[in-house]
This record gives sequence, structure tokens and C-alpha cells, in this order.
Amino acid sequence: MNIIANVSKNWAIGKNGSLLFHISADMKFFKEHTSGNIVVMGRKTLDSLPGGRPLPNRTNIVITRNEEFSRSNVMVCHSMDELRSLLSGYESGSIYVLGGESLYRDLLPLCDTAYITKVDKDVPDADAFMPDLDNDPGWAIDEVSERFESNGLEYIFVTYKRK
Repeated sequence: MNIIANVSKNWAIGKNGSLLFHISADMKFFKEHTSGNIVVMGRKTLDSLPGGRPLPNRTNIVITRNEEFSRSNVMVCHSMDELRSLLSGYESGSIYVLGGESLYRDLLPLCDTAYITKVDKDVPDADAFMPDLDNDPGWAIDEVSERFESNGLEYIFVTYKRK
């Protein structure tokens, strides 16, 4: 299973229910990796997508505690056990965890690869974070891209692999 995220220097991923950065090259990177695959997200992450609609050309799975929740073109799970059972029917390498914070934390132990866009900016007032893989002894950097710049933001693409 894979994690894919866009993080700040302090591993922040969001503020007030929104992504921190909108970088077109990162969106392209995200689309290239996830199109045709399975994406797993929490309900708030789904709601943060344009129109709250599932991502096209992907199998969208949402985990929520809300038993009443349903959305067209979305598979819904209400517990981690239900999610694990559903995911067992798919090839692990084709599954991408999109967040949010609690889902990253809960599914990180099941992931082998993390595709992280690291933006060279601190966001001290962020309210959602993902685990810091640089300081996790179970993860190692596998690949690092060259440094890019967009709209005054410098960033790199980093691939982490589980040790």
C-alpha cells in the first residue's frame, strides 16, 4: 500500500479542512500515480475535493464513522476492520492512502511506499499533520527529485520506502 501527500517543512498537511498548497506539478504527479488505482480517504478529505465528488478514473473508498453516509461512485467503510477486509481484495501496490491525518496515522503501518511532495515552507498554524517519515526509523528515503519552484514555493518529490 502507498501513501501520497503534500507536506510542509513541519509535515503539516492541512488547515481548516483544506490543503496547504496548490501546485500544478504536484497535482499532475498525484494524478499520474493514482489514476486507474484505488484511493482511500476519510470523509473530510472527500468533502475537500472539488464539489465533494470522488476522483475520476479511480476506485474511491471512504472510511467514516457516520453509518448514514453515502455518496455515488464511492465505496464506504465504517471501521478499520471493514476497510482492511475490503482492501484485501486488491493488489497492495495499487492502493493509495490520500488522508487525512488520522487515516495516514492508522494506515502507515500497512504501507510500504510513501510519495511525498515536500514544500520548503513552515506552516505553524496548520491543524492537520502526517507522521514525520524523516524521523521514523522504519522509513528511508529511496529517491529525491531535483528542486522545483512554483508561485514562490520551492518543493521536491521524495519517495520513501519502508526499511
